[in-house]
Amino acid sequence: MPSETERTETERMLAGEPYDPNDPELVADRERARDLTRRYNRTAAGNEAKRRTVLGTLFGSGGETATVEPPVRCDYGYNIHVGEGFFANFGCVFLDICRIKFGRNCLLGPGVHVYTATHPIDPAERAEGLESGEPVTVGDDVWIGGRAVVDPGVSIGSGAVIGSGAVVTDDVPSEVIVKGNPATVVADVETDRPPGGTS
Repeated sequence: MPSETERTETERMLAGEPYDPNDPELVADRERARDLTRRYNRTAAGNEAKRRTVLGTLFGSGGETATVEPPVRCDYGYNIHVGEGFFANFGCVFLDICRIKFGRNCLLGPGVHVYTATHPIDPAERAEGLESGEPVTVGDDVWIGGRAVVDPGVSIGSGAVIGSGAVVTDDVPSEVIVKGNPATVVADVETDRPPGGTS
């Protein structure tokens, strides 16, 4: 196992540790992702074969079967993993310095943002330019409404529904509906009634 001083900035980034984003390898990786997203975003609407080929190269896994309406933006692409039946509507953004994993049959409305990147709270540390991140995990059969934001480190349980415009700052249980800023549970999916209510 490499010592702390031997670890690359990429290894630090993927581990969620403070890292230097100006490292040449990471700069090259981001430029690769920008090139691929530019190519993807210019594809014709009917050219599904090209879109799947580019997404298959961009995403870490699942891109060949995903449906993503352009434009789409991401930092690296290789940290994005999607299950079968993944759909993202227009204008989604993935800040994937750490792993972003979606289960099967996940649907994203237009303008959904998923962030794994974070910065030091202390202004002096932040000025040094180091960044870090926390992974985001989304279960199966999750629907995320348009303009929702998912913050670093969040896990969303299977079958959950995230209301449009919600800002998800904490983990979301399975089979619930959350709305608001910050997002809170407003109902169970099965009953569409407030949690804990009687039938």
